Amino acid sequence: MKKCVIITNAYSRLESALNQPRRLKEEFSVLGVRADILPNDGFFCRAEEGGALSNCLEDYDFCVYLDKDKYVARMLEKCGMRLFNRASAIEVCDDKMLTAIALSGGDIPMPATLPGLLCYNPEEPVKPAVLDKVESALGYPVIVKASYGSLGSGVFMAGDRAALEELAEKLKCVPHLFQRFVAESSGRDVRAIVVGGEVVAAMERVSRSDFRSNIELGGSGRKYAADEKLSRLCSAVSNRLGLDYCGIDLLLSDSGYLVCEVNSNAFFGGIEGVTGVNVAAAYARHMCGCIYGDMSR
Repeated sequence: MKKCVIITNAYSRLESALNQPRRLKEEFSVLGVRADILPNDGFFCRAEEGGALSNCLEDYDFCVYLDKDKYVARMLEKCGMRLFNRASAIEVCDDKMLTAIALSGGDIPMPATLPGLLCYNPEEPVKPAVLDKVESALGYPVIVKASYGSLGSGVFMAGDRAALEELAEKLKCVPHLFQRFVAESSGRDVRAIVVGGEVVAAMERVSRSDFRSNIELGGSGRKYAADEKLSRLCSAVSNRLGLDYCGIDLLLSDSGYLVCEVNSNAFFGGIEGVTGVNVAAAYARHMCGCIYGDMSR
């Protein structure tokens, strides 16, 4: 029997997070694959005392990894299990600065970005010279982001030096970054869902009350027609990061699309409702095709 395991975060109670594995399970069933949903609280892998690595999920053909716990993901892969997405891709996307670094150096347009300088002593203030450089390079307003975070959390805007200093002090001991504010895209962006390197659905997100357009923060979505330029860009981003599935957030600048963030476990319930596209089915077919080959025969 064809079997897969869907691993979810053990602590999330968000309906959008709970919907993801349910929908995938439904679509796997259509394809004749049994999917078991397991929260990531079972210590599925262990490094044994003698050095061996054990895996209690070895009876499954593959794993849909909907958590961001890099340790379990790495251990499962070391035991030979195929993960969707792969552990390395999840790690890079989970860290916004690592994402920017991975996408830099080529032809993928992004807003100008500076890495936050980590401080290891909470009593040591951020140096004024550092803020001078941020001002000079990025101007105001400027976006200040924690490198880890989702659903718009940890993303702030500083409109002047005082606000920048306050945010820099707040985030100085955690990974963070500074990014140019794209004024013409304030409260507006495009979320594209990519499966197997192809855009399967896209929506424009708009907020009338926040510079962040996230649906979870009060934004609304509507279907967006993905043009050739957007499709090529999203395919390049997905391939560069080694992703089977992702959500890519693009800012709408005067010069064209700018890649803002990439989410390896982007929720698809909202975009399915807005576009009518069965994203779960597309992703399930892609995974089964990778593992079992063409299942239509």
